[in-house]
Amino acid sequence: MAALIHTHSNLIAGLEDLWKETVGEPEICVAVLDGSVDLSHSSLERATFTQLDPLVSNISTQGSAAQHGTHIASIIFGQHHSSVKGIAPGCRGLLIPIFTDKKGGGIAPCSQLDLARAILLAANHGAQIINISGGQLTSSGEADSLLAHAVRHCLEQNILIVAAAGNEGCNCLHIPGALPSVLVVGAMNAAGIPLDFSNWGEKYRAQGILALGENIPGAIPGGGVTTSSGTSYATAIVSGIAALLLSLQVKGSQTPNPQAIRAAILQSAIACDDQPAPDCRRLLAGRINVKGAMSIILQQGEVMSENLEVATIQPVPTESGKPPPPLAQAEIPAVEVASYSAPSSEVIPQGLQNPGSSLQVQEQITPSAISPAACSCEGGGGTSAQAQLIYALGQLGYDFGAEARRDSIQQHMGEGANPQDPQQLLAYLEENPWDTAAITWTLSLDATPIYAIQPFGAYAERGYERLRQFLREQLLEGVERISVPGVIVGQVMLMSGQTVPVIFPTLRCMYSWTTSALIQAICGNAPAESASTQDREAYGQRCQSVINFLERIYYELRNLGITPQERAINYSATNALNVEQIYECAIREEMDLDTIEVEPSPLCRPDSECWDVKLTFFNPRQVFQQARKVYRFTVDVSDVCPVNVGRVRSWFVR
Repeated sequence: MAALIHTHSNLIAGLEDLWKETVGEPEICVAVLDGSVDLSHSSLERATFTQLDPLVSNISTQGSAAQHGTHIASIIFGQHHSSVKGIAPGCRGLLIPIFTDKKGGGIAPCSQLDLARAILLAANHGAQIINISGGQLTSSGEADSLLAHAVRHCLEQNILIVAAAGNEGCNCLHIPGALPSVLVVGAMNAAGIPLDFSNWGEKYRAQGILALGENIPGAIPGGGVTTSSGTSYATAIVSGIAALLLSLQVKGSQTPNPQAIRAAILQSAIACDDQPAPDCRRLLAGRINVKGAMSIILQQGEVMSENLEVATIQPVPTESGKPPPPLAQAEIPAVEVASYSAPSSEVIPQGLQNPGSSLQVQEQITPSAISPAACSCEGGGGTSAQAQLIYALGQLGYDFGAEARRDSIQQHMGEGANPQDPQQLLAYLEENPWDTAAITWTLSLDATPIYAIQPFGAYAERGYERLRQFLREQLLEGVERISVPGVIVGQVMLMSGQTVPVIFPTLRCMYSWTTSALIQAICGNAPAESASTQDREAYGQRCQSVINFLERIYYELRNLGITPQERAINYSATNALNVEQIYECAIREEMDLDTIEVEPSPLCRPDSECWDVKLTFFNPRQVFQQARKVYRFTVDVSDVCPVNVGRVRSWFVR
């Protein structure tokens, strides 16, 4: 079997020139969101990886998902002394398994929720490039708000997401490839012709690139090399090239700039005008042009002033002397699993219920075969990352994990009892508190579980008592939200088959509240009926302003509580003190809330991580006459329980 270097150096003009400059700098971190990876393979033994806990259960090291993940990882990180010579072997890898095996064979999809979680974890652990060799077919190009938020967060943090265009062979879109700021990758053959199965679409014309996706060599779990075709493998090639271009910036003393790399790749693409194709729509923005992108990066760094010749893709003759023809779709086994199993939730509401469970079925993503400031990588092989802090908001729920557990509790509750009825279950647990730990307690957003909550240690009993209290308050007192701080430790499968991360909670900052209770804490008691109309109207205005702030966080800014910014904004929703001070001033000046933003704080204590929550207000009656007013307060999120630092600051801006 030919080594990868032989294939790529012959088929992609400019790769050898780029390798002469760099084979990857250890400062550059590439996250691979895929199946598990066999790090014992000879091509990966000396590569540098950090492994995060998988977001899926039943991880296999030999099944279809592992084959896909190992293949993708070797394309990027395969060492140049081995049989699979990767594109960027000197860069560091961050491995986050999101795919596992189906029962009966094939690769099981992951949900948009899990993909969003994986993207945020990658961003939080220092990834500059995130490779997603997968996607979900969609007619609208719209994603779930949590996934869209995660992608937007990467843009704000200057992290490049490289995702597959999909393998349906149609004028259609995949998520996340169709989302703004993502670099989407289609597949072509050695002659630069789009492969029959590679998708195209109008959005891809602005943000898509074609790369080699036919007969790509890669590592097999357990040893050996295979070849496969699909947009998955083209995506890994582009991620590797992007990592080399970032490394070139580092070598030239530039600050690594992933969005500049994306722009250079798209700007230098070989379009239909430069090299005609039967259907120009299928070229996306054009074919990958390593020399052209390399020239742009070098010019930006003032390392080289001369213009490099625009490269063309040279076909490699076969034994007959002719370029190999494109493979038919039926001959490419990897394409068989290169599709999403359900459309986006924006197109078809899921609403499907698992019998015996209230958990929603999630939108599914399948492969397209388809330390906070660093990658936390040390030495060869794999290392473990530090525990992930969480400060999440949501509603409390429960699950039994398995029918046997549910039936067992039902028998203990007595004949005719229904453990799915929270009031009946709560009454049983009040009499039998030892069974509280037999329940899987969940935190949900809009009826979708995002975490399981599992108290532990000497005060676990107090933790389960707090959870029963929260459930009782939700049932009887109208509690709408709870806050759950803690760390992620593994995952658990629910009765629906969904796998969610487990939070070990910290009791001292677990809260429950109703909007009305927070309003009363902030605004005080309502004026008496004898109060003046002006006083009652002012109180109503103050209450409505607070409701606006809280609902913006609950719905518009809803999140998974993973990144420091998310933990800061979630904490601000539970801390009434800052909001009270801000709204007293804003209402007095007749101003309404415009935007809520989170920015790094210029002031922070040593060994802390501080973020400023910034609220901008405007006067709706004098939009053009009166300046906007900004209020900022600082939240330190370095501990599992965030804390306010300093006082509220304010100033006017134009």
